[in-house]
Amino acid sequence: MAFGKGRKVEEPPVEPVAWATVHKFVIDTAERPATPKRKKAVYGPRAVRVPQGGKDYRVNAPCAYLAPASRPASGPARSDLTLYEDPEAQRLLCSVDAPQEVNGERHHVVRDAQGEVIGTLRRIPPKRPFRHTWRIDQPGHPEIVGRNEWVSGDSTKEVVGRAAVRMTIGLVAGLADIGGDVGGDQPSKPRTLEWRVEDKVVMVSEGSTEVTIRTEWVDRRLAFAFALVGDR
Repeated sequence: MAFGKGRKVEEPPVEPVAWATVHKFVIDTAERPATPKRKKAVYGPRAVRVPQGGKDYRVNAPCAYLAPASRPASGPARSDLTLYEDPEAQRLLCSVDAPQEVNGERHHVVRDAQGEVIGTLRRIPPKRPFRHTWRIDQPGHPEIVGRNEWVSGDSTKEVVGRAAVRMTIGLVAGLADIGGDVGGDQPSKPRTLEWRVEDKVVMVSEGSTEVTIRTEWVDRRLAFAFALVGDR
């Protein structure tokens, strides 16, 4: 490693991390993001990546890789909804089936490398003035409910009151859809979801760009699948 002002720092290779141990991840191609001390970003394959290191030399270590665009996925899954353990896409990690409409809900079934179902993402239709919500069904565990962070865990009266306040603020500010929390015809902004089991937050997602897992029993592949599908 070279030292001294103006000299380039030789950084060590970015080593992959085990996907099952991940607590925070992004889906990105930036392996070494640009920082105040790293003027130019370094990119790699599109992957599920784990932020590591300090702000000056942060790296995004890969733990799972998306299929290359030139390689179509087999079966009902799409290539952009399929993950591999290696950048060459030789070792399948998991895949997401094409969505199905079930009783008004949109279901995304997630499968492991052997094709066995490991869980289901369920998109619940919206009830105005709110947007759609999510559920994750993971066999052997209670249902995980994903909702706007500002309405999670509150009474209906408090939720409606807070929605009215936000709608008023949006009108005053000239924003029809402040924070993407309220329904409407304007394009929505990415929102933060709290994923709860009863009163405990087990996961937090910020749009589809960053996900933080707060409990060990959540199958990381289901969290990856939600980020691939996206909050839309």
